[in-house]
Amino acid sequence: MNLTIRGISTEDIQAVLGIRTAISNEEAGPDFRLLVEQHAAGDNSRISLVAETEKKVVGYMLSTTLYAGFGIQKSAWIMALGVHPDYMGQGIGLELANGTCDLYRKEGVKSIYSSVLWDSSDMLSFFKKLGFRRSDFINLKKDL
Repeated sequence: MNLTIRGISTEDIQAVLGIRTAISNEEAGPDFRLLVEQHAAGDNSRISLVAETEKKVVGYMLSTTLYAGFGIQKSAWIMALGVHPDYMGQGIGLELANGTCDLYRKEGVKSIYSSVLWDSSDMLSFFKKLGFRRSDFINLKKDL
């Protein structure tokens, strides 16, 4: 497969929403749409990539830079990741993650964080394969 990893653009919004729908079997909500639109518009604090093969977007990774907070240095946060089900298991997520890490490394970022549901064994395995481990943070939640 001839795979290209590149920055997300506004032309990719519908494809990313379609991938999210294919993964979850439900339409992407307005909050996710807004997130994708903001990342596609681009600014210096976001590194968001898509994977493309044969002029078709088949995966995405949305991330952002965190500059200060709760005692950590400049770091990054992976906010969303998706690979179309027809293309899963082909290393596309790994390529997206490696591309993201390479770009942050060039910016001097030393740590990248993400969060997954405790029972999402496939995502936990994916991030462990990339070298992620438990961080010093505890996720906190308050229901409103």
